[in-house]
Amino acid sequence: MRVCSPPLDYAQGDIPILFICRNFSLVKKHLLVFIFIMPYVFLQAQDSTAHELREVTVTGFKEEQRLETSTDIISVTSEKMKECGSFNISDGLSKMPGISQLNTGVAISKPVIRGLYGNRILTLLSGLRFDNQQWQDEHGLGLSAVGIDRIEVIKGPMSILYGTDAVGGVLNVIEEKKAPEGKILLDVNTTFHTNTLGSATDIGVKGTRDNNWWRVRAGFESHGDYSSGRNTRVLNSRFGGYYAKGTYGFRKANVISVNNYNFSYNNFGFIMGNDILDFMQPDSRWSRSTKGPHHIVIFNVFSSQNTIALKNSVLKFNAGLQTNNRMEDEGGGQISLNMLLATVLYNMQWSKMIHPKIEMIISHGSTFENNTNFGARKIIPDAFMFEVLGSAFFKFHLGNKVILETGAGLNDKWIKTLLTPGVNSADKLIHPFSKNWISTNGLAGISFNPTEEWNLKLNASTGVRAPNLAELSSNGLHEGIFTYEIGDPNMKSEQNINADASVSYNQDWVSFSASGFYNRFYNYIYLLPTDRDFFGFPIFVYKQQHAALYGGEFEWELTPQGTAKGLEWSANASTIIGKTDDGNYLPYIPATKLGTNLKYEHDASEKVKNIFGSVGFEYVFEQNRPALHETSTPYYYLLNASVGAKFIFKKGEMNLSVVGNNLLDAKYFDHLSRFKNYGIYNIGRNIVVNVSLPFLFNYSLKNKNKTK
Repeated sequence: MRVCSPPLDYAQGDIPILFICRNFSLVKKHLLVFIFIMPYVFLQAQDSTAHELREVTVTGFKEEQRLETSTDIISVTSEKMKECGSFNISDGLSKMPGISQLNTGVAISKPVIRGLYGNRILTLLSGLRFDNQQWQDEHGLGLSAVGIDRIEVIKGPMSILYGTDAVGGVLNVIEEKKAPEGKILLDVNTTFHTNTLGSATDIGVKGTRDNNWWRVRAGFESHGDYSSGRNTRVLNSRFGGYYAKGTYGFRKANVISVNNYNFSYNNFGFIMGNDILDFMQPDSRWSRSTKGPHHIVIFNVFSSQNTIALKNSVLKFNAGLQTNNRMEDEGGGQISLNMLLATVLYNMQWSKMIHPKIEMIISHGSTFENNTNFGARKIIPDAFMFEVLGSAFFKFHLGNKVILETGAGLNDKWIKTLLTPGVNSADKLIHPFSKNWISTNGLAGISFNPTEEWNLKLNASTGVRAPNLAELSSNGLHEGIFTYEIGDPNMKSEQNINADASVSYNQDWVSFSASGFYNRFYNYIYLLPTDRDFFGFPIFVYKQQHAALYGGEFEWELTPQGTAKGLEWSANASTIIGKTDDGNYLPYIPATKLGTNLKYEHDASEKVKNIFGSVGFEYVFEQNRPALHETSTPYYYLLNASVGAKFIFKKGEMNLSVVGNNLLDAKYFDHLSRFKNYGIYNIGRNIVVNVSLPFLFNYSLKNKNKTK
């Protein structure tokens, strides 16, 4: 029986609900997996109250220790990022081996994992994929480190569980922990940067009592233009923003539910090379004015994470709504580009021990997106995107030393673009289209622990990425980077096979790890310059070719005991090469880098703890393997240092640290800086002061008696 009207062509301005109604038969087939799985799962819920839910540390998609998985996973806490004096999440992660950042100044940046970035790296926020229109190089990650506990990074493809975009790795952003039972925690945090004369401040309060917990947090940041080495001002590199978060969680019988709201409003000034003077005149040195060219990015995220203890199994169901509004003002106070990406999504994972030594995880998820243009300038068309995936994962415990992991998944992604005047109207090269990609993915790996100290891992996995809207249908001028880009609607999906091997040793006083990888890509998508121009602007086109990325990472940490206790010496190194099959190098491949840090920490008294001092050195080699439209980048080195301590009070404490980055004020280009082509150096000397004041209170006895 036909429930809705037959499929029709989309009218501009159609809302997602109307689209679903018009195409009910298409949507219906993608819901079959969900319909068939859910009844069986919930039938097991009888007598489920006897199954006690446990608080666990989530690592990627599985609740386990790092040594119990074959995948390459690292975790970076928010405290660690503060100790590095980072401006944002991407900046903080870039200190880790194998991770860099593609940056447009200090504000606009996105993480690069083993040479891959943008839509090849999938970000999870509150258990759901987060899309901040990563298809453009000048679009940063956009997430603030305010109110988070840590970032977990999975290196390598994870399309089996997360679908398209997870071909290079996964960033799992984990929110701050709840307050202790019966307590209210209030904290104030502020950070000051001397280079931008900027600051970031947030305040939060959270409480937990009787299996209910909540939190509220708000903050802002404001920065002036940064100075490159030798105190040269980079005009209009200023930025600022406002942030707000709220959470309510509860535990009732066999259910844990955590419900989050996340809001962000940001302004990012952007630079058009030396031509910035044609768009704005130099103002006061520390001006925060947004009269010059700038991006405005606003996002809202509603999410609900639910864990249900069934009879001998556990079900996780997450659902959410996201809106991401990106606007651009080329100067003059008029919004020219205005895009809204609205996303409705859910995922579920059902885990069960089908044997005392065999764990099974069944995953299913679906994402619906709608991109709409509201501005006069358009570079990609209005479009609808729909994706559904399902997978099965198995984990085998062979004795106490060997763990095997294997799994397979099926993914279906569909994109339909709409008639959008200025992008794909009759006089344009790219007309509206509808595309569908179906793909399969797999994973197999082993983790071997011959002794308590040694761990060996071997993992092979595949990934798939459907071309994004820009690669398929871009047809417009990017004034922020002075290029005219043209997509190709006939592109195939990117597919890759990644092999990863690692060895690690961990003892009380010494630990090290080494890993190597080979990532083979089929139909790799990249931008290629042409000999044509559009009114003087160079034209770039999207092309595909097979490619390979390979390299490795090494980490070392020495922590002596006895009289030298408190001393820590660490070192790391990473290298990567990326080439297409015709012998040309891939763009934006990080240079080989080395880093070392010496730190000493001890407690002075019961009132003064964790006094530390550290000095670090980074050496980045010359990148002499540039892509066709790149140039080689000279080597550089940076000297960094930090000091800090924790001061204990009756009701709380104060955490104070001072971080100095690029203390020698070196003038340098990073190969992944998009300002390099304009002759603009990276940031110079920057002293960062971090202050955190947490206060812990008891719920009042009066209120506690009322609840009884």
